[in-house]
Amino acid sequence: MSRFNAVLIGVAVVGGVAIWYAAAAKPQPAALGPGGAAPAPAADGFAGFTLGNDSAPVEVVEYADFECPACAQFAVVQMPTIRQQLIETGKVRWRHRDFPLPSHRYARFASHAAHCGAEQGKFWEMHDALFNDHSWAQTGRDPSRLFRQFAVRIGLDARAYDACMESGRQAGRIEASRLEGERLGVSGTPTFFLNGRRFGGRSNASDEFKRMVDSLIAAGR
Repeated sequence: MSRFNAVLIGVAVVGGVAIWYAAAAKPQPAALGPGGAAPAPAADGFAGFTLGNDSAPVEVVEYADFECPACAQFAVVQMPTIRQQLIETGKVRWRHRDFPLPSHRYARFASHAAHCGAEQGKFWEMHDALFNDHSWAQTGRDPSRLFRQFAVRIGLDARAYDACMESGRQAGRIEASRLEGERLGVSGTPTFFLNGRRFGGRSNASDEFKRMVDSLIAAGR
């Protein structure tokens, strides 16, 4: 092989690697990445993602940040009991609202990943994946590839997920949710409202939720 041909092959290989790397490390949309300007809030009236019967006597609205350690602890430790005792029994309809905190570098990006899961009917599966494997929130590294692994693991169409994430099209709904929480006085996460009343109990105790829910049902409000 001539030296010239070897150089050409080398250039082609390096170029191919560069193209692959660029495709595999696509930048986040500015509205989702760290330091990006907040997007305009969506005006479509979207009210969040729910679990439970629409006719349940009590609605719990949770404002959460996927990067928040306390939110992850609640989701992993308390939420399974709440689902079993309150949601699956028809007492509670649970509503998730996004409240990405400015101090959390990838909070909006994680919310967007969950919304992209919702586009394929799997919000709660992505919600659980983001909280159950929460090590990404402590590393400070770009979690794009890990989130994509979550998407594949829960059965999402990878191409559709990629297109959703690259578009940033759910960013406005996330911002609208954050602004809604701000108007209600939310300043930290997780924050809960039960039938419109702010929950003042300990978010790390599912029995306190049960007592409050049973009290509201008994009072008929």
